[in-house]
Amino acid sequence: WLYLREEKERRRLARRQEELRALALGQGDFQLLDHTGRSRRKSDFLGSWVLLYFGFTHCPDVCPEELDKLGRVLQLLEGDGDARRAAPYTVQPLFITVDPERDTVEALARYLRDFHPRLLGLTGSAEAVRAAGRAYRVYAQAGPPDESGEYLVDHSIVLYLLGPDGLLLDYYGRSKSEEQIARSVRRHMDTYRPLPL
Repeated sequence: WLYLREEKERRRLARRQEELRALALGQGDFQLLDHTGRSRRKSDFLGSWVLLYFGFTHCPDVCPEELDKLGRVLQLLEGDGDARRAAPYTVQPLFITVDPERDTVEALARYLRDFHPRLLGLTGSAEAVRAAGRAYRVYAQAGPPDESGEYLVDHSIVLYLLGPDGLLLDYYGRSKSEEQIARSVRRHMDTYRPLPL
């Protein structure tokens, strides 16, 4: 019975891995600048768990709410060490702008001061940012400017979970609570097996 249960779980994981490969989300690399001016590639985060959010610093409400929620998820995970684990979970949070024209390195550095201290902001040329967004099928469209030249950017509101191999493992919409996200991330960490290349 145990063998059959293990075999069933192995098949389920293999099917899930094939589904993720078929989605082709998040594959490839990107090269952007972090909010300290350092060049970063997606491959820099291999070996780490990553929670990735696309947004912009001029967002009046949704992005700050989602980044606050991301910070609370990290707090839940960081406080989750127990007797089964040598250390609490650690996850690298990433924020990639969808508005590189206004979200410079300096603007990101100022903006991110209000959020989790490990949150890393990424920006770059318009093309590099678009390429990173396309890899995750992120929708982003700048609206018309108002009289003062300010504009909003309509964009996807999704938090992506990347495993240590850099591949997408899950995603979370706005309706998911921090507790639900933290529970899902823990489950992925507990059952993680790298995809065979």
